[in-house]
Amino acid sequence: MNRIVIAGVSGAIGGAMAEAILDQSPDSRVVGLCRNPDRAAERLQASGKVRLLAWNAEEEEVPADVLSELEAVMPAKEGIDTLIYAAGLLHSEDLFPEKRLEDVSASAMARAFAVNATGFAVLAQALLPWLQHREFKRIAAISAKVGSISDNRLGGWYAYRSSKAALNMLVRTLSVELPRRCKPVACVALHPGTTESALSAPFRQSLAQLQVHKPGETASNLLRVIRNVTAEDNGRFLSWDGTELPW
Repeated sequence: MNRIVIAGVSGAIGGAMAEAILDQSPDSRVVGLCRNPDRAAERLQASGKVRLLAWNAEEEEVPADVLSELEAVMPAKEGIDTLIYAAGLLHSEDLFPEKRLEDVSASAMARAFAVNATGFAVLAQALLPWLQHREFKRIAAISAKVGSISDNRLGGWYAYRSSKAALNMLVRTLSVELPRRCKPVACVALHPGTTESALSAPFRQSLAQLQVHKPGETASNLLRVIRNVTAEDNGRFLSWDGTELPW
């Protein structure tokens, strides 16, 4: 893991993963994508080994200037060896997890799908030239256990659950195509566990009974799983502790 792209690097998990990579692998180079690079951690903004680029998961395509800047840092012929998709949306000022069917909104569903799922597919498509080298590549999409269809016993959270289930299907589908075009490669979905972040902040009271990790702990857990991934793990849905989850 020396040439890494992290989408959603201004978020708690994406940012913590970038910082952990700087600590654990000082020779690594990281390109961090996020809507507003000024919101990324100060350490990432100051690091000479991190390039922060403005990118919006809701856009229909990755802007040409973003790809041009990526090419300047990590040429496509050299490629990237790790793509981590950590962008995610659970709530915002006008969006909150639904408790019942009457709460479902078409616009909220569309936005959740854009950030949690479609953005991953569009980014993978744009980065295909960077994935066609002959070294082993890891593609990890930060999903969620609530996106598991067979594990859904509580209901609710229609937009988030559905969009994470869609992300899982994208991972699974890519895992079929990419070995034919980018071998050797492993494309996996990862459940980060419950993490202390702005995303989980409104649910602190209901999370009291759960194991909640600090962002740094989550980052270390996920990087450990990603580093241990091999081509045989392609197409799997893995939890933060390395165990396999049901789709």
